[in-house]
Amino acid sequence: MEVTESKVEGLSRTYEIKVSADELQQKLDARIEEIRPQMRLKGFRPGKVPATHIRKMFGKSIMGELVEGLVQESNQKAIEDAEVRPASEPHVHMESEMEDVLEGKADLAYHMHLDVMPEFEPADPSGIEIERPVARVPGEEIDEALQNLAEQNTQYEAREETAEAQDGDAVVIDFVGKIEGEAFEGGSAEEQAVVIGAGRFIPGFEEQLVGVKAGDEPEIHVSFPDDYPAEHLAGKEAVFEVKVGEVRAPRPPEMNDEFAQGLGLESFEQLKAMVTDQLQGNYDQASRSKAKRRLLDALDEKHDFELPPGMVDQEFNQIWQQFEQEKAAGRLDEEEAARDEEEVKADYRKIAARRVRLGLVLAEIGRLNEIQITEQEVQQALIAEARNYPGQERQVVEFFQKNPDAMAQLRAPIYEDKVVDYLLENAQVEDKTVPKDELFAEDEEPELG
Repeated sequence: MEVTESKVEGLSRTYEIKVSADELQQKLDARIEEIRPQMRLKGFRPGKVPATHIRKMFGKSIMGELVEGLVQESNQKAIEDAEVRPASEPHVHMESEMEDVLEGKADLAYHMHLDVMPEFEPADPSGIEIERPVARVPGEEIDEALQNLAEQNTQYEAREETAEAQDGDAVVIDFVGKIEGEAFEGGSAEEQAVVIGAGRFIPGFEEQLVGVKAGDEPEIHVSFPDDYPAEHLAGKEAVFEVKVGEVRAPRPPEMNDEFAQGLGLESFEQLKAMVTDQLQGNYDQASRSKAKRRLLDALDEKHDFELPPGMVDQEFNQIWQQFEQEKAAGRLDEEEAARDEEEVKADYRKIAARRVRLGLVLAEIGRLNEIQITEQEVQQALIAEARNYPGQERQVVEFFQKNPDAMAQLRAPIYEDKVVDYLLENAQVEDKTVPKDELFAEDEEPELG
């Protein structure tokens, strides 16, 4: 086997690789002798099939397997001899006629191209200074969350028979919906409780129940929205013949220990603490997101090195594909859609370069500091992903288990977050209290953009 480095351009490498026909034949002969003892063919005793017969019957297929293995072996040898770290999978370009190679008439000759990882020294995290915005959940937001919880658990009590329905009341009705005098499928119900103002019925339906009382039989006229999910009803005028059975007034529960115990907790204080922790968790996540963005900005400023062109091209192509999809769907604002294409491409290529650079920096920091992902962390992420598809959890898990690329995409954000946590622990981070609006304001670009 001959391996020659034939071209070096920045981080791109090309290797010429050649395996002589004689060496291929030697490997073929060795492989045939290896499988002969297990060979079973009609007309021959077990293990006694002549090598010449095996070569005649299966020589080309065996040689194909050998060539595939040799390509992988020679690629690995070229990488190890050059003492480089690949930044991409090798791209193989055959120069031999494969039919001649498989028949033993020609050398195996090809060239292999790959990008290699740049050599650089990551910045010392102790020299990074960033400001982390923080905020505490205000008391009124906690009270509002508790009030919403109370409203979700509101009970309704019957009003007097002569009482007229008000906004917020639940009106128990029987109804039949008709279009052009004909009842339509799904338009009838009995003893249906409709909460006025809840917005759960067709627009305009609930409002027309204000003022009704038990025993009333009003007609409610509505128009189905043009985008109504049932196409045969979308945009149609309908009349609902209604009979009011009862009007019920809301009775929100009192915020006390009894209410908390009804939710499975010990006391109202425990409920309030739980709600506070949940809300504060959202604030803390927003704080971390802002700190991460500023950390990545600082890392980007501190690193300037050549990037593997293939990685940048791949990242740019993904960004550009998404841009074109958004543009085709009409989801871009007018200013962005009207921009010169070359100008947009230049901006997105800068974003692609930033993402690749930061990805390499984080990966190198993780490697040098031996940051690892545990199998338990991967399994937790896999379970969380599967739960996004109720009823298909098993298929989702099997998909990831059978697709290494998908599993790698699942592992990548876990690893990134662990490296970011390491950096935030070792950088000089100063907390600054900010208003809620500032904490939750969206950044102009994605974190790695």
